[in-house]
Amino acid sequence: MEPLADPDARARSSGSGAIPDGGFSALTPELSVQDLDVSLRFWCDCLGFTVAYDRPAARFAYLVRGKAHVMLCQINGRWDTGELLHPFGRGVNFQILVERLDPILATLEAARWPLFEVPSEAWYRAGPVEAGQRECLVQDPDGYLVRLAEILGQRSPTPPPPARVPEPPRQPAPDSLPTSRRIPQ
Repeated sequence: MEPLADPDARARSSGSGAIPDGGFSALTPELSVQDLDVSLRFWCDCLGFTVAYDRPAARFAYLVRGKAHVMLCQINGRWDTGELLHPFGRGVNFQILVERLDPILATLEAARWPLFEVPSEAWYRAGPVEAGQRECLVQDPDGYLVRLAEILGQRSPTPPPPARVPEPPRQPAPDSLPTSRRIPQ
């Protein structure tokens, strides 16, 4: 199904749902997608988002998962800043905090959805502490990179390994120099 051509008609088309509980997020990315139905299956069925509201004729959906919000809109030619080539979203990844990573990993595995990066523990310096998270990365159907992160807590910064001070070059022993370079005694 193609989205409505007129931008005003898309914005005012009817749908279901309501503004998310707690209102809108201060920053909500809107992702241009090739096929809204395919994207909804990934974002909702695999990642656990729900549709807060949608406008089917506009091929648009506003999704929430806890405090994480994202909008999906099937490509319609509006706001395209250049040619969209797969993978979309090059140079950006969207971090989504989750309570537990393992159930999502199990769902992705059951769906045979490949991970871009397997789960690992990462610690990031944030001022006087390090903030830890268990994270993995996955690409959505259009190639947007999604980083799923489970918070591990904070810790004191791990001191960096001691810097190696280079040793000064050694002077060869006088007896090891060729005779032409020996200094007379």
